[in-house]
Amino acid sequence: MDASGHKPWIRVAILVGVVYFVVGAGFAALANPSGSDQVRFRWRLAAWVISAGVYAAHIGYEHFRLNNSPWATALHAAIAVALGGLLLAVAATVHKMMVPSHNPYWRFLVALVVWPIITGLPAFLVALAAAAVLAGLSRKRSAK
Repeated sequence: MDASGHKPWIRVAILVGVVYFVVGAGFAALANPSGSDQVRFRWRLAAWVISAGVYAAHIGYEHFRLNNSPWATALHAAIAVALGGLLLAVAATVHKMMVPSHNPYWRFLVALVVWPIITGLPAFLVALAAAAVLAGLSRKRSAK
């Protein structure tokens, strides 16, 4: 904990989750349906690359700055990713309410539960592996 008694990882996880949402929603808006398939693909690829960079930076921050264990690092990264997925699902649900769509409304309600799970679980597993590798490399360096 920091001097104020707060856990710094919580603020970081919320901030990173919001960044994932802004990147996802922002690049989705840029990849509007009126563009060509190639243009939409490039905007979506750019969003994935930026999100991957944010994800890697978050794992690095948790490991190097906060000195968290691989499990804690993976959990905190997964929480941030799941929050980003939840915010995107909320935005999709709100959009559904405002814009006529052929998709049934219940699918958007299911997305509120499913998106955080299908984003957070793989994020946890990948972050756990990455943090374990970083921890192993750190131990080897300190042993020399």
